[in-house]
Amino acid sequence: MDEKIMVNDILAGVKSDLLAYQTAISESENMQLRQTFQQIRNNDESFQYELFKIAQSKGYYVPAQKATVTEVNTVKTEMSN
Repeated sequence: MDEKIMVNDILAGVKSDLLAYQTAISESENMQLRQTFQQIRNNDESFQYELFKIAQSKGYYVPAQKATVTEVNTVKTEMSN
């Protein structure tokens, strides 16, 4: 299997896991369990970011064009209302 495919597959899997952890955190009444899920999520977020940086440096991932200041301000305004 090609390295690019493996990296993108892992990134997709971690993204899915992060969504599952978020759901588990928001539905956990037990504080100890909630904190455990938060710690796992935080570790996965760090891992995802490090892998993303590697993928980007190798050209496996090209981010979308950066938003303009006007676009950012429009979203901020919409989210504030």
